[in-house]
Amino acid sequence: MIVTIEGILERATPVSAIINVSGLGYLVNIPVTTAEKLPHSGEKAKLHTHVVYREDSQSMYGFAEEADRDFFVLIIDKVSGVGPKVAISLLSKLPLASLIAAIASEDVKLLSKTPGIGKKTAERVVMELKDKLAAFSGGSSIQHINTSLGDFTSLAPEGSATADAVLALTALGYKQTEAQKSIDAALQKLGHKATTEELIKLALG
Repeated sequence: MIVTIEGILERATPVSAIINVSGLGYLVNIPVTTAEKLPHSGEKAKLHTHVVYREDSQSMYGFAEEADRDFFVLIIDKVSGVGPKVAISLLSKLPLASLIAAIASEDVKLLSKTPGIGKKTAERVVMELKDKLAAFSGGSSIQHINTSLGDFTSLAPEGSATADAVLALTALGYKQTEAQKSIDAALQKLGHKATTEELIKLALG
């Protein structure tokens, strides 16, 4: 099992990164909350990883923090009907501390705002994980913290901020038309000088 990857960051978007390790480029799927912590392209990057193997494919998922990776694994292992794509969406919507706090407080409304998660799935996430949070909280109460997408200036995006923002939302589970509509609405409010992270933050609400 590959649990970490370390190499040169070749390119990154809000939802993926290509890490060059001894001449081999590895495509790593990442949550938005990890993308904000990546270094500049050409610099060394390390991610904590989990690889999902299927009959016809294999996908690597990477996280800036080991705890984020472990919580991702917990979600896909323990919550029935929730796969890697939805788990990544959860960790993109909320930083880990906020996500744990939402589950602990049974905040189904907040969780169900994540793309790909309806009310029933959110309730299942709460039911199946609320008794498994001690290892992540250290036994102490966790306060809600504001969702922050941070500074994406370290990324090497392709195309315009609008196009990259739409790409990020579709990768998080939005349909193409829904993603475009959400980003267009955000663009109208923020103006054409809005950055990728500003558009994503407003669209995710």
